[in-house]
Amino acid sequence: MFDQILMMIALGFVALGTLLVIIGAFGLIRLPDVYSRIHAAGVVDTGGAALILLGLCLYSGWNLVTVKLVVIGVFLVFTSPISGHAIALVAHDRNIDPEGVDETRSSSSKKTEK
Repeated sequence: MFDQILMMIALGFVALGTLLVIIGAFGLIRLPDVYSRIHAAGVVDTGGAALILLGLCLYSGWNLVTVKLVVIGVFLVFTSPISGHAIALVAHDRNIDPEGVDETRSSSSKKTEK
């Protein structure tokens, strides 16, 4: 009975993580600029992968497979922000501006005009 409940919880984590990864993939397609896409890939996909790995850890039990999954999770937690930061630095160095209106600049320019 306990094994079935644990398997259902693990399946729930894997399903939720898969849903987050799919949402992140749609974010990569639909978002307008590179900075928004970095955010979608960095946050949503890392969270989705973490939930999938957590579900797989629960499903496998306590053995060497769980240790390997934890190592993969630690690797993802460190590499995803670093790769996102590197992409943002390259985009900034190439003077790629984010799309949309900069609220801070438009509000300060209105104050100086008055």
